[in-house]
Amino acid sequence: MPQLSPAWSRLLALLRREWQQLLQFNRSDRRWQMPFCAALASGLPLLVGLYFDQLDYGLVSSLGGLVFIYTPTTPLAHRMMVLMACSFGMSACYALGIMSHLVPLLRVPMLTLITILIAMLCRVYAIGPPRGLFFMMAAAIGAFTPVELLELPLRVGLFTMGCLLACLIAFFFSLHALRLQAPQPVAPLPEPDFEAMVTDPVVTGLSLGSSLLLALALQLDRPYWVALTCITVIQGASLRAIWNRQTQRIAGTGLGLLLATALLTLPLPPWGLPLLIIGLTFLVESLIVRHYGLAVVFITPMTLLLAEATQLGQGSAGSLLQARLIDTVVGSVVGLLGGVVLHTPRLRGALSRALRRLTPARLRH
Repeated sequence: MPQLSPAWSRLLALLRREWQQLLQFNRSDRRWQMPFCAALASGLPLLVGLYFDQLDYGLVSSLGGLVFIYTPTTPLAHRMMVLMACSFGMSACYALGIMSHLVPLLRVPMLTLITILIAMLCRVYAIGPPRGLFFMMAAAIGAFTPVELLELPLRVGLFTMGCLLACLIAFFFSLHALRLQAPQPVAPLPEPDFEAMVTDPVVTGLSLGSSLLLALALQLDRPYWVALTCITVIQGASLRAIWNRQTQRIAGTGLGLLLATALLTLPLPPWGLPLLIIGLTFLVESLIVRHYGLAVVFITPMTLLLAEATQLGQGSAGSLLQARLIDTVVGSVVGLLGGVVLHTPRLRGALSRALRRLTPARLRH
């Protein structure tokens, strides 16, 4: 058998390591009750909206129900305080996003500023995964949702009601969970660090703004898909994690689109859509802590159904799925570039020095 050259051997070893990274499963102590309650928090508003023949209202409240994911494993009082704070933050993000839709020129600067502020607050108060993702999802979807001015209070109220329902579900879930497992102690807040508290959020915000500008320049029909993919990818803890997440995001989206194609061809009854979203949410929250790429396979049809539920059947499913794949690739590439800046010491240090010169002296430490 001929011997491979050193260059080919190194390439094969690199590919083998990449493949092992993509297939690695993480251990998790997450109980099934947590994914089940998360599915209820986002699915019950859909069932209520469908019952009153107002599915679009149910979708808005369902988006607010995602705040349940931020439930920490701390004592009950701290859990509810964190959830109520996150509910207020997500409602504010949605309100600001939907208001920016009324002035299209403000959408990109507004979403960029919201991303920077949310990323800073998540660092300051040590908000765990998914960190600012759902805050930005609320703001981005709101910014690209066509509504009339007088409808704005109704939409924000529906979103807030979804958050409150999620808090109620989280309260009863916590009573049950704390009977089974002792709470984790409340971790102290991190020490102030200029690069972590200022530089990283600025890079994250500018990356999201750049992804939106690119999506608008390419005339993509759902720019928020690009922005959400970008923010998801850039939140990796290291450049290796960002590369893995980008690769898994693209591969998982491709497989998820195939699954979505099969689901969209099913003759679902009216109640089938909410129940399908509940089932997909349960699978996503069960898998996301174990393998991100596998979870994305189910995230893709779930988010498609959530975001496009009111438009299903009005266009070609193939064109819809193709558009989502393009959005994912564009957002992943921008997120990877932002991650390179975050995790390259020379680039990060140069940006930090520039930001320090622009920051008042009393706020630098």
